[in-house]
Amino acid sequence: MAAALMDGELGSLLKVTTAVWAAMYYARMSAAVIRPGAARLAALLPAVALFCAIPFAFSTTTFRGSSAFFLSWLGTFKLLLLAAGRGPLDPSLSLPHFVFSASLPVKFRQPASASAKAKDQDPASGGPAKILVSGAVIPFIIYAYQFKDAMRRWQLVLLYTVHIYFSLELLLGSVRAVIHGVLGMEMEPQVDRPYLASSLRDFWGRRWNLMVPAILRPSVHGPVRARLGDAAGVMASFLVSGLMHEVMFYYIMWQPPSGDVTAFFVLHGACTAAEGWWARHAGWWRPPRAAAVPLTLAFVGGTGFWLFFPAMIRGGLDELALQECQGLVAAMEQAGRWLAGGGGGGAGPILSTR
Repeated sequence: MAAALMDGELGSLLKVTTAVWAAMYYARMSAAVIRPGAARLAALLPAVALFCAIPFAFSTTTFRGSSAFFLSWLGTFKLLLLAAGRGPLDPSLSLPHFVFSASLPVKFRQPASASAKAKDQDPASGGPAKILVSGAVIPFIIYAYQFKDAMRRWQLVLLYTVHIYFSLELLLGSVRAVIHGVLGMEMEPQVDRPYLASSLRDFWGRRWNLMVPAILRPSVHGPVRARLGDAAGVMASFLVSGLMHEVMFYYIMWQPPSGDVTAFFVLHGACTAAEGWWARHAGWWRPPRAAAVPLTLAFVGGTGFWLFFPAMIRGGLDELALQECQGLVAAMEQAGRWLAGGGGGGAGPILSTR
């Protein structure tokens, strides 16, 4: 059953990949002949609809969550920016670069200087070591879920936090390695030591999940800020982020939104805007970094325990992840037995009787 599930997901992945390439070919050609504006937006709506529907093609939370984030959120926003004639997508890009730019949570850049190359080689920006460490830690996290009934609430939420952090490191580090090898291009860092954040602006804007602020700045913050000011731009960005997280949770867990996740981001938006207002007053008191870092992390963690992670617990995400990991292990064991039998049934019965 586990092997059949994985075969089904791989088949769906192949179909989705084909559909994405076809849709991006169409989007690139449409953008090349239609000027930015309402007409280009209308032409791109079929590609937007496809990106929003793709998560429904998968059965597992891993594939649903990844496709929802990469395509239904980031990819859709990139297409909307393309409709307005703004980057990162541009019809002048080659088709492979256009497809990868649209369907992956990254922006590509050619290394322009020695300093850029040095930054790319900086351990903080990622690399094989982080991939290996994350790949080694995640199995222990999955194993720990078996004892969740004996954990206190804060221990379970802490386990979720560590799981999300290392999953992002593994996923984005792997994407970075593949894209670097395939296209010979560099990717901007996605996570930059969030445990060193000294303010909410530092955490959300410069350290955590950087592909999200990179897409929200031109699509939400910039336009709202130009009309209503910086605070309104910040609040609008966090509101949109909260709503999109609710959508992501729906794709992953098939549970209707509770509003708690949106409340989490609206709260952080208000506090981030207040930080910006305070920072604009020169000479006003600032906490020393030694105090600012733990205070920031305590606020992010405390509000996460209160509003963000309970939505995951109620939706049973831990149970879904554990079942899928167990299914993957069973599929790998079945594949191992098949390989040991030379692809036939000769060794299978022997292994099963031991």
